[in-house]
Formats: sequence, C-alpha cells, structure tokens
Amino acid sequence: SIRYGIWRSDSGNGRGSVILLNGRREFLEKYNETIGDLNYKKFDVYSFDWRGQGMSERLLPDRLKGHIKNYDQYLQDLGDFINQIVKPNAARPIVFLAHSMGAHIALRFMHDHPTVVSRAVLVAPLIDIMPSPYPKWMIEILSRLAVSAGFAKAYVPGAKHKNPLRSTFERNPLTSDPERYRVERKALADNPDLALGGLTFGWLAATLQSISLLRQTGYAERIKTPVLIVAAGKDRVVCAGAMKSVCSRMPDCRLKVIEGALHEILMETDPIRQKFWHEFDRFMKY
Repeated sequence: SIRYGIWRSDSGNGRGSVILLNGRREFLEKYNETIGDLNYKKFDVYSFDWRGQGMSERLLPDRLKGHIKNYDQYLQDLGDFINQIVKPNAARPIVFLAHSMGAHIALRFMHDHPTVVSRAVLVAPLIDIMPSPYPKWMIEILSRLAVSAGFAKAYVPGAKHKNPLRSTFERNPLTSDPERYRVERKALADNPDLALGGLTFGWLAATLQSISLLRQTGYAERIKTPVLIVAAGKDRVVCAGAMKSVCSRMPDCRLKVIEGALHEILMETDPIRQKFWHEFDRFMKY
C-alpha cells in the first residue's frame, strides 16, 4: 500500500499540477513548506511516499532497512499513482519536481513515458554516487555477489546503526539551515514510524544497476522532455559532475548550480531557496 497526498491551490486560475517526488529516507511531512510554496504559486500538488519508506508499506520486518528489489518497482508505483490518482483529477499541464533518488526515477519515467509530463525540475538528482575510498567497480561487484549469495536484505557494512532519530545537525551533509533541519527531526520525533535508516545490499545493487542504465549511450538522448537540473555547489551526497554529463546529452536540458548549497536545496537557508525558486519560475515561463 502506498500513502499519497493531494494539496489544491484553491486558485480559480491555477497554473497546473506538480508531481512532487521525494528522495530516499524522505516523507510527505518533510515537504510541507515546499508544498505551501507551490500552492502559493497556483500549482496543485500530488505526492506520495515511495514503497519501503515514509508511511507507505515497508518491505522488511526491520522498518529501518532501506530496501528495494529493483527500480522497476519504483517505476511501477509511480506509473500507477499517475494513472489512478493524477491523470483523472489533475489540472494541466503536469510537471515533475523531484529530488535526489526521486529525480533519478523521474528521468527513467520520462524516458519510458515521454508525453505524460510537460517539463521537469530535478533537484540534486542521483545520477551517480559520490566517489568513495573504494573503486565503484568494486562496490558493484561486491553488491551483486552479496545479493547472489542471499544477502540482499542485509545491511551494507556500517549501515546498521544509521538511525535518523539519533542524528545531529553538526556536520550533516544535507542542509546548512538549523531550523529546517529541526522541522524534519520534529516530524520524526512525533512519528518515529517515518524514520528510515541505512541501506541494504539489495537497495545498493538495484541503484547501481539503474545508474548504469541511465548512463548508457543513447539513453539520456531519448529523454525529450524539457528539464531543469538544479545542482548544489557543496553536495557531498551525489555526484555533481555526473549531472553535468547527463544534462549535456539530453536534447532539452539546462543546468543551474547554486553555490554554497548542500544536498537538500529545498531545505536550505532562505537565500538559497530564493535562488532555487527564481530558477524554477524562469523555467516555468520558458
């Protein structure tokens, strides 16, 4: 079962509908401010919690395990949501506003369904993982071997103790705004069932497989939808260079880097968010 929400702009002359797709570990409550901003801009908003996180059905007995079998499951859920909930009710045009993992899934969906949305704004999209002390090829091989050996549902090393309920603002890689950081922490404290922890070998293998597909020659070239990619200048979660590369291969894509921003641009300080909304408004008028 998938938990979703609809927020109307209550405007007599609305500008259309935004499908808001959040990232890994995120949930509807985290985007209350962004949803309010979109309603103020006269957009209706449709959003949902991805399977395995938020208040959608979890896939494993341990609720904190971030797990998925493959990204086709995410794509199926997004397609069902659009066909059953969005299309019968939404004001046109329909656009994507998607963050991180959600932006990755949005790219794949636009590749497979080129006429559903009229344009897309992708915030710090997961195009590739950040470089680590270990070569990427080694991580791919180890994750595939772990899945083949029956450890798909096991935590990757070091992930077992990653509980967001115990995280602190200091040195977090997501936002430099302490107040917006506390908004998320309060939501988790009010409802601990929203929390999601570290990832499994299954999630890691599925993500690396989907990244490889997205980066194949000819794949991005077939995404015809107009796209704006907004990158964070100080992102330590996803690879900014990969965003530039994939954008250069798409027929109608522009890239804007917001200097000083950490990964969660929509949860950043007021000046950074204002820069984002300026780019969003310019793109929507294009």
